[in-house]
Amino acid sequence: MIELEGVPELIDPVMVAAFEGWNDAGDAASTAVAHLEREWKGEVFAALDAEDYYDFQVNRPTVFLDGGVRKITWPTTRLSVVRIGGEKPRDLVLVRGIEPSMRWRSFCNELLGFAHELGVELVVILGALLGDTPHTRPVPISGTTSDPDLARRMDLEETKYEGPTGIVGVLQEACTHAGVPAVSLWAAVPHYVSQPPNPKATLALLNRLEDLIDVRIPLGELPEDARAWQVGVDQLAAEDSEVAEYVQTLEEARDTAELPEASGEAIAREFERYLRRRDGAGPSGGHATAEGGDGPPGTSYRRDNPGGRTRPPKPPKAGTDDEESPED
Repeated sequence: MIELEGVPELIDPVMVAAFEGWNDAGDAASTAVAHLEREWKGEVFAALDAEDYYDFQVNRPTVFLDGGVRKITWPTTRLSVVRIGGEKPRDLVLVRGIEPSMRWRSFCNELLGFAHELGVELVVILGALLGDTPHTRPVPISGTTSDPDLARRMDLEETKYEGPTGIVGVLQEACTHAGVPAVSLWAAVPHYVSQPPNPKATLALLNRLEDLIDVRIPLGELPEDARAWQVGVDQLAAEDSEVAEYVQTLEEARDTAELPEASGEAIAREFERYLRRRDGAGPSGGHATAEGGDGPPGTSYRRDNPGGRTRPPKPPKAGTDDEESPED
């Protein structure tokens, strides 16, 4: 039985989750949840027992000094709550941790237990994948769900992914079977600059989350960090002719694929987003442009590579089978 002493009754709560590891290219997703926690001063109210879910030889604990006393921080998943004020206040339950090493079904059931006790109305899981997308273009964001009704109501793509999955996919399916509405938002991170951080991808995820749950998220220094990141990658690409040529190839493929999307409906959608954000220091750089779906046609996705890549491979020849779509 989950007991939540000290947690007040929540208002229209939404659970937003992200996990470090396989589904967190460039640390974009986990950084997005960390940003929400920091900007809204989230208060941690629960942590899962690390002994139940983590292999400490894979995710090692860390030692630190606190007033001269040595202490250990164990890898785990923590839950915090933040209240968004304004005319229509609501609460967010933030889940941030590491993809578990074992007992995934129990892990998901424990999180769903918290969601049930807190009256969570919607679960949004953030993820990021490596993709053949240029860093010079807006970050593609895909919104997917396993619920056909939810897909229609929230203008999302009903997932069709088949293949290996991570904790994001398992948690979404667990929510579906438990009758809890769940959505996954995926950012595509350029595979040739996969090292964290990637503030542009983080910003794009937060922009899409704003639209999805209809809240205004304080962005702090993220827009400036995103611009600085792109300038830095531009400079690196300019120093290597092969990289510059490869980026240009990706740009041409992306622009060609998106050309049919320049419809009146798509333009109106972007203008509505602009109007919703214009009264403040609106998000800039990395706007979400993929309104659901699995990214623009021709975009392939890869799982995160912890080692990263500083140099892109040669573009694959036509007819090769080296593509993967974002999962549920």
